[in-house]
Amino acid sequence: MSLRRKFIQFVVPSIISMWIYSLYTMVDGVFVAAGVGEHALAAVNLSLPYVNALFSLGLLFAAGTSALISMALGRGERETACRYFNQNLVVVSIVCLSVTAVTLLALEPVARFLGGGADTLEYVKQYVGVIAPFAIFFAVSYNLELQVKADGAPRVSTAGIICCGLMNMALDYLFVMRLHWGVRGAALATGLAQVTSTAVFVVYFLFRRKRLEFGWFGWDLSIYRRSIPLGLSDGLTELSNALVIFVFNLTIIRVLGPDKVASYTIIGYVNTLVLMTMSGTAQGIQPLVSFHYGAGERQVCHTFLRYGAAAILAFSVTLTAAVQLLAPAIVGLFLEESSPLYLYTIGALRKFGVSFLLLGWNVLAGGYFTAVDRPRFALPISLGRGCVLLLLSLAVTAFVIGGEALWFATALSEGVCLVMTAAFFLRYVRSGR
Repeated sequence: MSLRRKFIQFVVPSIISMWIYSLYTMVDGVFVAAGVGEHALAAVNLSLPYVNALFSLGLLFAAGTSALISMALGRGERETACRYFNQNLVVVSIVCLSVTAVTLLALEPVARFLGGGADTLEYVKQYVGVIAPFAIFFAVSYNLELQVKADGAPRVSTAGIICCGLMNMALDYLFVMRLHWGVRGAALATGLAQVTSTAVFVVYFLFRRKRLEFGWFGWDLSIYRRSIPLGLSDGLTELSNALVIFVFNLTIIRVLGPDKVASYTIIGYVNTLVLMTMSGTAQGIQPLVSFHYGAGERQVCHTFLRYGAAAILAFSVTLTAAVQLLAPAIVGLFLEESSPLYLYTIGALRKFGVSFLLLGWNVLAGGYFTAVDRPRFALPISLGRGCVLLLLSLAVTAFVIGGEALWFATALSEGVCLVMTAAFFLRYVRSGR
C-alpha cells in the first residue's frame, strides 16, 4: 500500500469521527434552542467546558499510550502493547469514576464555577448533573477509539463515532422535542450516545481485533512517566477548546453582558468543528508516524508530515472562506432573524473566523511532535495556544484594546504560537541533520 493511500485511509476516518463529535454537540444546541429557549442554549454552552474536560481527560491518557502502543507494535512487541492497552483502560476508568463522584457531591459549586447565573444556573445544574454519571464512557470511548486505530482498523473507529452521532441526534429529537425533557433530555441523549460508541469498540476488541486484545496485565505505572508527557500535547489541545469556551464565557459576561453568551455559543460550535477538523488530521497521522518512528524510518515520518501540512492548508483556506460567506446561514440555524442577537452574532463569527487560518498548523505540529516522542516541543505548543497565550491575548483584546476586539483574541494567540512552532521545527530539522 502506498504511503499516500495509507495517509488517506487513516486521516479521513479520523476527521469524520471528529466532525461527528462536533456535529452532535451542535445538534444539542439546535434542539435546545428550538425546544427550550435562548437561556437554555446559553446554559448548554456554559456546560460545554465540563464535557470537553471529560474528553481531554480521556485523550490525556489515550494519546500518549496510543503512541507507546504503536511504537511497541512497530518493534514487534505485541505483548507489551497489550499490557499498555489494558492497564490504561483500568486507570482511566478509576479516574473518571472519581470525577463523577466529586461532580455530583459539589454540583452547584461546579455549575457556578462554569458561569451559571440567575437565568442559567438551574439549566447548567441539570445538564452537568446528567452528564457526570457518563464520564467513564466519554473517556473510555475516546481511549478505545484511538486504540482501534492503533490496532490498524480506522474504519471501525469511524463506524463507532457514526453510531454515536446518529444515536445522539435521534435521542435529542425524542427527549427534547417529543418528550419535552428539556436540558436534561439533551444531556441524557449525549451520555447514551457515548455508551453506544463504547459498546461498538468493546465488541470490536472482543471479536474482531488484530493485535490488541482484552486480558490480564501486570501493573507498570512507570509507563505514565512517558505517556503523560506525550498525551499532554493532545490532551491540552482538546482541553484548549474547553478553556476557550470557559474563559470567553466569563469575559463576555463581564465585558459585553450575559446576553452575548448565546452568540458565543454559536461561535463555539463552529470553532469546535474547525478545531476537530485539524485535530482529526493530526490524530490520523499519529499512529502512522509513531509506527514508522518505532521502526526507525524517519523519512517516512516526514512524508506523512508533508501530507498532513497539505491537508491543513486546504482546510484552513476552505473553512475560513466558508465561515465568512455562510455566517448568516450558520447563525440562522440557532437564531431567528428577528432576534436582536442575529446580526451581532454574524459579525462576531466573521471576526472570530480569522483564527481558522492559523490554528491548524499549531495543532498539526503538536500532534506530530507527540508521535515522534518530542514532548518538550509538543507541550509548549499546546500549552501556549490553549492556555497561556490565549489568556494574554484575551486580556489584551478585551481590556486594553476594547470589548469588541475580544473576538480577535484567538487569532492573536494562534499567530504568536505559530512563531514558536516555526522555531521548534527549525530545531527539529537541525537535530535530524
